[in-house]
Amino acid sequence: MQMFIGRFWSIGIVAIALALVLEGACGLAQESVGFPPVESAAIRKIEAQQVREPMRIDGKLDEPDWTRVGLSESFVDLVSGQPTHLKTHVSVLWDEKNLYIGYRIEEPNVTAKFTKQDDPIYQDNDVEFFIAGQDGYYEFEINAHGTIYDGLFVWQSAYEKSGIARWPEFDRTKSNVQSQVFNGVGFTKHPRGLRWAFLDWDLKSIQAAVHVDGTLNDPSDKDKGWTVEVAVPWKDLAMLDLSEPRNLPPKAGDIWRVDFSRFNQNKDPSNPKDSGGWALSPHGVWDSHIPEVFPFVVLKGF
Repeated sequence: MQMFIGRFWSIGIVAIALALVLEGACGLAQESVGFPPVESAAIRKIEAQQVREPMRIDGKLDEPDWTRVGLSESFVDLVSGQPTHLKTHVSVLWDEKNLYIGYRIEEPNVTAKFTKQDDPIYQDNDVEFFIAGQDGYYEFEINAHGTIYDGLFVWQSAYEKSGIARWPEFDRTKSNVQSQVFNGVGFTKHPRGLRWAFLDWDLKSIQAAVHVDGTLNDPSDKDKGWTVEVAVPWKDLAMLDLSEPRNLPPKAGDIWRVDFSRFNQNKDPSNPKDSGGWALSPHGVWDSHIPEVFPFVVLKGF
């Protein structure tokens, strides 16, 4: 999601300005938005099937397990919940080691310009996911080059109590740990308040790959789109739930909250209400940082 001009610029003024612009564009003032900003019935559920064969993270989504699990419903507009002019689907798998996420993105002209880790790829077309726990949430973004932008957000109210403040990579008393205050993008009245954003931190164990069905950055032909394949190690998600540790690795029947989204620089020219942000479940506002509206991911066994 388009959040920051720079990784560690002060974002308070930027976020406020962006929120005001988006309220005008979408016609949704925060004062008129309840919490959560969408009805519970609008929050989708998705089943994650347990994998039966070894997975190869190459972006192609051609393993039999991806076919077996099938596709989600197509993404809808993040704000309005209306259908979008291009299709986006996600599929989810799991085993004792990893959570596997696969995207199928319809895109007639696949483009990407940023190539370095943590470049501002939210200025490209990208896909994203957020994995939520009790104490915070992890954000992951990737563009068609396979460039990754990620970070961790910890609720300030949980930062000390959960014990994450004592982890070396999140200890804000250390000079090499960079963090900043975060209060949302288009929704700055979350009842849990402020978050610490650790945007210089990366989940180094994650595996991700992209496959382009067409030609990248070539407008002279028509592409079908691109696919993304990601493996997230369960063992590295423990920091999300230190206050109330959960099963890691998880068990069949466990439920996680994971948001799946896509952000586009090229909106539907025939639809002035296209926000440019699409998601499996609508958020009701221009903001991905609301875990209470994340879809439910149910882990299914054999």
